[in-house]
Amino acid sequence: MRLGVCSACLPELTPHQAAEAAAAAGYAGIEWWVSAETGSPGPAHFLRNNRCTVRPERDAVRRARELCDRAGLAVIGLSGYVQAGDLRGVEHLMGLAAEAGAPRVRLWAPPATDGGFHEALALSVAFFGEVAELAGRFGVRALLEMHQRTICPSAALAKQVVGHLPADLVGVIYDPGNTVVEGSEDPRLAVQILGEHLAHVHLKNAAYERPRDGGPWRHRWSAMDDGVLDIPAILRLLEDTGYRGWVSAEDFSTVRTPLETLAYNAAYLRAHVTFEQTGARP
Repeated sequence: MRLGVCSACLPELTPHQAAEAAAAAGYAGIEWWVSAETGSPGPAHFLRNNRCTVRPERDAVRRARELCDRAGLAVIGLSGYVQAGDLRGVEHLMGLAAEAGAPRVRLWAPPATDGGFHEALALSVAFFGEVAELAGRFGVRALLEMHQRTICPSAALAKQVVGHLPADLVGVIYDPGNTVVEGSEDPRLAVQILGEHLAHVHLKNAAYERPRDGGPWRHRWSAMDDGVLDIPAILRLLEDTGYRGWVSAEDFSTVRTPLETLAYNAAYLRAHVTFEQTGARP
């Protein structure tokens, strides 16, 4: 397996700083967050004012690739927020990925809405069928991320959408951290369900806590070694089942600074399984 990091987890760093820090910490690649909403003056945050963001422009993704090349890192892929059904948006993102030498792009299923599951499922199946054609044209694999509050929070639901498509064109991002919030399955079962469509793994952890003023328990993103998930067991499972792809740290916890978390997670994850050395290409 190869160890990478998602740039969205490094909101205080510029792409240049992120590439240098990731290489120094022992990662082999970066999964770049692509958005028109790049960082601006003011406090940095994971989901807004994130300075470690690449604009959806060819010059910007070329610079991101050059930063990785100089640091001896691979460009793992591009993570965009293209809405389901937006084929033009997918085509643009895949064009950028080809420009950056990125072999994959991340996509989502439609949001879950009351009474609209079957319609959204039909839309997703048709949409990813067309996405597969684009993937073949661009030579860029499309990955559906399992994500809470979409119609594909679990491996079983994601497989319903893409399981009939060629796995070399369309795969699934297994994100067990997201399934703590919604879509929980035993990791061994999830890996078996995905089969050859298991194309990428995001790792983070989560815990539940009761608000001080009462009310239902709610989740918070926790440190990689302090949450509901047994991360070392998941890594060993992936290794034992023959998975040899990328594992990207996508840690949104705030126990440490993002830069401290970057270094801590590299050491923690490498302590439990053997990853390929840095500098590996996708």
